[in-house]
Amino acid sequence: MNIFDKGFTPSEAQIRYMDGDFVVLKPGSFVRCAITGKAIPIDELSYWSVDRQEPYADATAAYQAYQRFGLNG
Repeated sequence: MNIFDKGFTPSEAQIRYMDGDFVVLKPGSFVRCAITGKAIPIDELSYWSVDRQEPYADATAAYQAYQRFGLNG
């Protein structure tokens, strides 16, 4: 099934974030930014924290998380 199929419903994926890569644990079409709550399509996911295992919508959100929690927070 893809986004062009009738009846396609976007679903949230579960991902394990690693250094420079990630592994999809539960398939889905997006993840939610830990700071903004914005849906991030999997193919556009570029920012995440390995330590906190959370995704970020963009560099600004990643920096806000860094400021809030610190490097190992």
